Amino acid sequence: MARRLLVAALAVVMTLMTVMSSAAADTLSWNHVPVPAQLRPQAGLNEAVALGPDRAWAVGADAVGREAPGFPLVLRWDGTAWQRQSLPGVDWQGELLSIAATSPTAVWAVGRDSAGGAHLLRFDGKAWRESRPPSGVVLTKVVAGGGETWLIGSRDGAQVLLRRVGGGWQDLPAPPGAVYGLHIKAADDVWAAGESVSGATVSHWDGQAWQQTLVNGFPRSAVGSVLAVSPTEVWAGGTSGFVGGPVGRPIPPLLVRWDGQAWNRVTVPADFGGITSLVPGPSGELAWVSVANSQKWGPPGSSPPFVPGPDFLSWNGQSFIEYSEPAVAGEGDSRTFRLAPVPGTRTVWSVGRATGPENTFAPRILRFG
Repeated sequence: MARRLLVAALAVVMTLMTVMSSAAADTLSWNHVPVPAQLRPQAGLNEAVALGPDRAWAVGADAVGREAPGFPLVLRWDGTAWQRQSLPGVDWQGELLSIAATSPTAVWAVGRDSAGGAHLLRFDGKAWRESRPPSGVVLTKVVAGGGETWLIGSRDGAQVLLRRVGGGWQDLPAPPGAVYGLHIKAADDVWAAGESVSGATVSHWDGQAWQQTLVNGFPRSAVGSVLAVSPTEVWAGGTSGFVGGPVGRPIPPLLVRWDGQAWNRVTVPADFGGITSLVPGPSGELAWVSVANSQKWGPPGSSPPFVPGPDFLSWNGQSFIEYSEPAVAGEGDSRTFRLAPVPGTRTVWSVGRATGPENTFAPRILRFG
């Protein structure tokens, strides 16, 4: 009898712990995380990558004034605070646009100086150093995954994709149109988000050739982020474009999903805005969607006719849960959101730039979990 009572009591305790854990998870929210105090006015962040709870990087530009082009900026999270990283030998003005990593000793960042020249930086686990960029290429993005590192850019006005092979960069064919984002699962399993003259496209690379699909044929539509969960579940997000309409009318977001047979549009709880990031959870499933400039139609007759929409959407497998960014004293809302999940956890970083005092902008870092 005593043993039965003990087992029953343990069962009750475990049930309560599960309920409490679920409740705690449900009450998690996005929180503002301070940037280093020494950053100068008009700093901004463009992208981030995380390799663990105590190892993340964010890149952008640290400007010296409203008219200056600024200087390349790298921040690192050490588990407690964000710290500015020194960049030996980097003496050009401009900004870092993108960052990606395959390991703590292979972190890459691409940037552009004030004259339009391309720059490629690498962190080898000890220090950041300039690396020779591919000849004649204007770099826009670096993407890593599946042990691979790829670059997105252009050469003489034409789209260029390059893959890291040995100690150099190998040119690969690019799908028609423009490529804005990649999800690399393996060298022969790469998904590309972009657009063509016909509308938003998603392309798949099998190691030999690209197979491109038009996922939304509305004029001026495009997707910039893609997430491949499995061969029968792929997501892509961007904007659906527009034709005519009132001057200044915002553009609707676009989210599409591949089910193994066809691409279908997915309804999101925002009438206007642009989807800027799709990131996975610990098991590789879609976890978060970020929506920049998110708005909804307001009540009939309201002025202005729009109200703020959700900034972040959490996918639970069936529907979206809406989240808004927290208010930050002395600053306005974020203009951009770029998400970076922490592998193996529910924690997600968001970096970007927000409206600052007197029409300036300020760096913004948020964290969920």
